[in-house]
Amino acid sequence: MKKKYDVYGIGNALVDLEFKIDEQFLTEHKVEKGLMTLVDEETQFRLINAMMQTDTIRKSGGSAANSMIAISQFGGKSFYSCKVANDEFGDFYMKDMREAGVDTNLDKQEREDGVTGKCLVMITPDADRTMNTFLGATANFSVKELDENAIKDSQYIYLEGYLTTSPNGVEAMMKGKKIAEDYGVKTSITLSDPAIANFFKAQFTEVIGASVDLIFCNEEEAKTYTGKDNLEEAREAMKKDAKRFVITQGKNGAMIFDGDTFIDIEAYDVKAIDTNGAGDMYAGAFLYGITNGMSYAAAGKLASLASSKIVSQYGPRLKTPEVHEILRHLK
Repeated sequence: MKKKYDVYGIGNALVDLEFKIDEQFLTEHKVEKGLMTLVDEETQFRLINAMMQTDTIRKSGGSAANSMIAISQFGGKSFYSCKVANDEFGDFYMKDMREAGVDTNLDKQEREDGVTGKCLVMITPDADRTMNTFLGATANFSVKELDENAIKDSQYIYLEGYLTTSPNGVEAMMKGKKIAEDYGVKTSITLSDPAIANFFKAQFTEVIGASVDLIFCNEEEAKTYTGKDNLEEAREAMKKDAKRFVITQGKNGAMIFDGDTFIDIEAYDVKAIDTNGAGDMYAGAFLYGITNGMSYAAAGKLASLASSKIVSQYGPRLKTPEVHEILRHLK
């Protein structure tokens, strides 16, 4: 019997605020380039004021949210469990997710007072993205935000690695994974960020347990998580934690392990101007592919093309004509 959802995601709910800056700004404000750093609300507010930009791109985000939106854009069906506050940004988040075609728990639960989380995305001229995140309400994401019926009516559950930074986030990841396994739903997780994979390795190990069906990571995250110096050793070590995995390699494409063999996916040659959301798009497009009849190789090609479109523009989402163009290109 066909499941209602292709993928059920759980992760942070953040309103992304994207700015173009130069590297001198990062140096002057002591912001570590290329990483996601958790900050307090005051620090984030100070940085926004210092940039003094009016053409801010505002989108509902969070890593796993971006992936669920990608699935919906390609014609799949996704559900997202998250937490926002009863404020203006929370209103915006709910409306934006609804318009993106993603079902959420937010329509069924009363929102608490507080501040909705925001991610300040700073794009430098080399297309690198530096993120300063104030978690706000999403710091309290817990098992209460899970929807058991939606999980069991999904082909895959997708766990956002950033949730490992809080004990209640880890508990929600483990509970979601257990529900999925109890109902025969496949499990997937993203390592999210090299710093997260490094400092919260114990939490990842706890969530992953004996194994997951699918891990998403980039090359640096794979080496950091496994403690290996090179990709060849890292990919062998990852077989202990995942039945299958995808390692993205930027301009060098991606490496997919389908459970039996390694598949190399070539990158599409584009000029990168903004890498924000590229990994999220890759995971979303890949999950859409494998839950809609594609082979791992075909899904990898779809994901590679989709993420190449993302890095060649500003913002983490495709426009509708671009989605149609990608699907036509792969026929």
